[in-house]
Amino acid sequence: MPYKEKTIEKKYYSIGEVAEKFGVATSLIRFWESEFDIIKPKKNRKGNRQFTKDDIEKVHLIFHLVKEKGYTLQGAKDLLKSNPNGAQSKMEVVDSLKKVRDFLAEIKSKLS
Repeated sequence: MPYKEKTIEKKYYSIGEVAEKFGVATSLIRFWESEFDIIKPKKNRKGNRQFTKDDIEKVHLIFHLVKEKGYTLQGAKDLLKSNPNGAQSKMEVVDSLKKVRDFLAEIKSKLS
């Protein structure tokens, strides 16, 4: 039986890794944490934030609403309060469509 390499998945991510993923400053992530009560990363003994995949999804949702859709902070808060699942679903649809577009663009470039 051949050896099957297991991929090790991180459980926690630093604020620097999260900020880098979205191309923003760590101060913006800290600011959003203070503004949006859905972002609640754990803190280790040193006080460093430890973000889970769920925390990162919530940051992604806020990033999508504020940076990509142009919502004000208050508008994003109101939307998340009134329809949190709807906002998440719309973001997931947009992400899926972006992946399809990228895939089709890749196919088009290979055909050219």
